[in-house]
Amino acid sequence: MDQQIVNTVKGLIMDATRQANSGHPGGAMSSADYATILFKEFLKFDPDNPNWFDRDRFVLSAGHESMLLYGLLHLNGWLGMDEIKNFRQLGSKTPGHPEHDMTPGVEATTGPLGQGLAMSVGMAVAEAKLRDTLGQDICNHHTYVLAGDGDFQEGISFGAATLAGVWGLGKLIAYYDSNKVQLAGPTTRADCTDYRKIYEGICWHVIEIDGHNHDEIRKAIREAQAETSKPTLIIGHTTMANGTATREGDYNTHGAPLPPEEIAASKKKLGLAEDKFFQVGDDVVAAYRARFPQLADVSSQWSKRLSDKLSADASFNDAWQWANKKREDLTFNWPEFPPGEKVATRKAWGSALNALIDQLPTLVGGSADLDPSNQTVNFRDTTGNFSAATPEGRNLAWGVREFPMGVICNGIALHGGLIPFGATFLTFSDYMRNALRMSALQKLPVLNIYTHDSFYLGEDGPTHQSIEHVSSLRLIPNMLVMRPADANETCACLELALRQPETPSCIMLTRQGLPVMDFAEYPALEDGPAKGGYVLKDCEGTPDAVIVASGSEVSLAIEAAALLEGKAVRVVSMPCMELFDAQDEAYKSSVIPDSAKVLAAAEAGRPDLWHKYVGKNGVILGISHFGHSAPSNVLAEKYGFTAENLAAMIREKF
Repeated sequence: MDQQIVNTVKGLIMDATRQANSGHPGGAMSSADYATILFKEFLKFDPDNPNWFDRDRFVLSAGHESMLLYGLLHLNGWLGMDEIKNFRQLGSKTPGHPEHDMTPGVEATTGPLGQGLAMSVGMAVAEAKLRDTLGQDICNHHTYVLAGDGDFQEGISFGAATLAGVWGLGKLIAYYDSNKVQLAGPTTRADCTDYRKIYEGICWHVIEIDGHNHDEIRKAIREAQAETSKPTLIIGHTTMANGTATREGDYNTHGAPLPPEEIAASKKKLGLAEDKFFQVGDDVVAAYRARFPQLADVSSQWSKRLSDKLSADASFNDAWQWANKKREDLTFNWPEFPPGEKVATRKAWGSALNALIDQLPTLVGGSADLDPSNQTVNFRDTTGNFSAATPEGRNLAWGVREFPMGVICNGIALHGGLIPFGATFLTFSDYMRNALRMSALQKLPVLNIYTHDSFYLGEDGPTHQSIEHVSSLRLIPNMLVMRPADANETCACLELALRQPETPSCIMLTRQGLPVMDFAEYPALEDGPAKGGYVLKDCEGTPDAVIVASGSEVSLAIEAAALLEGKAVRVVSMPCMELFDAQDEAYKSSVIPDSAKVLAAAEAGRPDLWHKYVGKNGVILGISHFGHSAPSNVLAEKYGFTAENLAAMIREKF
């Protein structure tokens, strides 16, 4: 019967990919034995609630094998047959690659290879921390991930796996479906890696099995569950398109549906009816669901424990409320900064982070080996480093691993219960760009802190000086890109980011000091940042000129406005284009009126996107070339980032 269930899943894989005339049957069929045994006999979940808190997490890192997961979710009763038949069709719950916010039972959106494995590391981090906080009677589950050759060839997987080894994530179990074939041909063309040696070398427990032998699969999973001090990698040696009549081992099955005649012959070989499609026998369903009453009882007992503990334990009740608090319900008290003093916005972030240590106990994260530069040292030293030995630690020592940092943060956010952040220099956001894109796609409100946000970084030179990065990140949908003008705007932007329910944020911060603006002089500082752009300093009557600026150029704009004697000049602070663009037209036109004779913008980065506010004839002070190694004040003079030059550029338009 076990083999009949597996063969039924393989039949669904073949039929759905053929009907869609699109998909990846080969790898899904080679992984089917392991995944089916895992779901049927080992995976802990509530049959009636796919989102049960203490469920095991299963991540299909090899997202192209999506029909394997959909077939199992159909057997779970979470996906109807109509959804299986509509595989890869518009509006279905069975897209080409799994999407977590679309399909019950899908824990992560996967497809970009390697990221599923890295997100599973984040999920395991969250489980370990919450197990320490809430108790293992409330949080005690495994994270399973199924990965293929492409996942392991992407460097992201190695970086994340190294951290999993350092952190001793004993409840993380990865399965490598090693079928020796990838889309373009045999893996030997591109890979000679001994993954057993590699993963043992980064503190993993490694098991090798025949990935089609059910007894070996069961034994390996039990052994992996028993190993609690290290994450486990199960290497399953399998055959691509296992079970097909004539195409086993054929790399062409990786990315293309099987021909109808091959499907018919394969069904005959697998004991399925050759002329029937999408066949799932009642006996198969009954056998697959034999464990469901036991699973339901486990969930029910957990619910009772939770209820009893909430009633009896006030400290637990508080911790549980924090783990389940809605982001939009968060409130904060921020540090005060002396008006007129020059404070780098990265230092303002450091002060705000220190204030959050006690105010936001679910905040976890750290810097990618730039703790002093990113101002996370006190957070690290106060909260401690996370590891298996110190699960109470809240600082995640990422090392020089920006991409893994971003993806692991996504995994933490997907698990729920914690608020993750990562920090590095803005120029290194390029390393983690696809993590940011996947964060936005999955609607995960991850906090990304980027310091040293422009050429003002200075002497380190053009390799470290951000030019195009802010504009580039603004192109990602569902992403808030914030560049605060001073210490007070920094706190305002941080609060906006932390209260987002479904949108990640990137906050760009300066190395150089910026004058702290006085709330008494600039009362709009109080509520203006929430609208993304606002009138910071207004003039009498209708403005002759409007200067729109972000970040370090806001104070520059104020200085330039003072030099434009005889002209009515309005200064607009634009910390977040995305929030401003979401406002209604009446508000936007009230802030940047077309009636002004001159519209100008200033930002120490690419000028292109600012045309949407100042028009094609507007004045834009920006930079479209790489920087140089020199003191920042020298570069500002050379590139024209002075109040005198900005004022002169505007004056020429009158």
